[in-house]
Amino acid sequence: MIVTTAEVIPGEEIVGTLGIVMGSTVRARWFGRDIAAALKQLVGGEIASYTEMLETARKQALARMEAEASRLGADAVIGVRFATTQVMAGAAEILTYGTAVRLKGAGSR
Repeated sequence: MIVTTAEVIPGEEIVGTLGIVMGSTVRARWFGRDIAAALKQLVGGEIASYTEMLETARKQALARMEAEASRLGADAVIGVRFATTQVMAGAAEILTYGTAVRLKGAGSR
């Protein structure tokens, strides 16, 4: 499946729009990770454990969005965006969304 932040796909013709598709996950901080993060704040630098947690969350949200698009029979998702919202203290939702579309001649790929 083609997934892009662009509104068009060069060389492809969009022949149908199937609607907005979304994927999300909610992640909570972990006590051990918070201790390491607090120490890192004192000396500066990247908090690798949080970077890894958020990267995993983005990949999971993206995979869930792609799965929803597949269920609709989409060939691609265009206009893909990511959003983050705090849902409670220490927990955030990572949301991926875009427009599921059908492409001309995609069945022959």
